[in-house]
Amino acid sequence: MATASASGVAKEHPAAITAVLSVVGYAVVIGTFLGVVPARVFPELTLQQVNRLADVIALINTVNTAVLVAGWYWIRNDEVKKHATAMVTSFVLILLFLVFYLTKIGGGGTKEFVGPQLVYYAYLAMLAIHIVLSIVSVPVVLYALVLGLTHTPTELRTQTPHRRIGRIAAGSWILSLSLGVVTYLLLNHVYDWQFVAAFVGVPLW
Repeated sequence: MATASASGVAKEHPAAITAVLSVVGYAVVIGTFLGVVPARVFPELTLQQVNRLADVIALINTVNTAVLVAGWYWIRNDEVKKHATAMVTSFVLILLFLVFYLTKIGGGGTKEFVGPQLVYYAYLAMLAIHIVLSIVSVPVVLYALVLGLTHTPTELRTQTPHRRIGRIAAGSWILSLSLGVVTYLLLNHVYDWQFVAAFVGVPLW
């Protein structure tokens, strides 16, 4: 995935760079939910706009899942350049998702699932796995990306744990995204929901 092998801070200290980027990412998300990020940063959204953003987010996650699967397939077939393109594209999609997601939460609110109790528990279980994986995968994904962008393919294979870390990152992210899409479908198209404006806490899509 590397574009250069030149020495640099990111190459010499990938774990430190990963830690800094992870803290920044967590701070932005947590700050939004706790109201630390000023409300004026986000546009005031109508319920219809919140619904459209949920649709866009689900589409992004679906496309990203396909991109990740393709990237995994390509590296297993030693198509390094295609794999690199897929992984960078996936990260861009993650950032795009984050922008829309925080806009939806900060400027609108969330929707709570309304449906049969058994399905509700299944929905909560999938949502919980989706959220936990999304949270814990951040540093793993970033570490794999930092390694990939700062090392040559040869260096990645012989000098770094990129292959092992990348496998964990891709697997956990694919599962998280897939469950996110399933919970979106259950909430928005299969069963019913109720809207909670300006919700502060754990998002329910």
